[in-house]
Amino acid sequence: MNDLLDIMRRLRGPGGCPWDQQQSHESLRPYLLEEACEAMDAIASGDPQAIVEELGDVLLQVAFHTVIAEEAGHFDYPAVEQGIVAKLIRRHPHVFGAVRVSGAEEVIRNWQAIKGAEGKAHSVPRSLPALMRAFEAGRRAGWEEGRPEAVSQALESGNDATRHLGRLLLAVVDYARSLGVNPELALREAIEARLRHEYA
Repeated sequence: MNDLLDIMRRLRGPGGCPWDQQQSHESLRPYLLEEACEAMDAIASGDPQAIVEELGDVLLQVAFHTVIAEEAGHFDYPAVEQGIVAKLIRRHPHVFGAVRVSGAEEVIRNWQAIKGAEGKAHSVPRSLPALMRAFEAGRRAGWEEGRPEAVSQALESGNDATRHLGRLLLAVVDYARSLGVNPELALREAIEARLRHEYA
């Protein structure tokens, strides 16, 4: 990581890259999201070399933001690393403490309880794709799981196209949650299947 940080400091420093020097936390937001999505695509491909490359691009974003913060005197890389290490230890008391668990489901319950104590139990990132955000919000907040009838009712409700479609999509997401299906991944797979069929 030190080599990567040193390269970013050189790129941002005197005689470095004009584009890199102009970037800010705000300007880099789209790239962070894009690189995370490309890493997801690489994982879906199952190609280890592609995964290595795309994880490197995600790590570049961590280094970039860290160097920008260093320059402003806000935080440095050790603070980032120490923060995540402390969080992992805190949220795994069954590994680093005396808590005993019966399996993965109890680990998830404990994790959510710890997040709740931290005041983060129901927080869902606003930048998530809408289907994923709806799914996570419903799961974390304990929204009632959907039924096929709710989807049918949403199909028949209202004349306002935007609100109508929004309610329909939310009903579909709630129904997917009741089936244990992640709607974001299901839609991605359906898109890929259609593209393969249309362009075969």
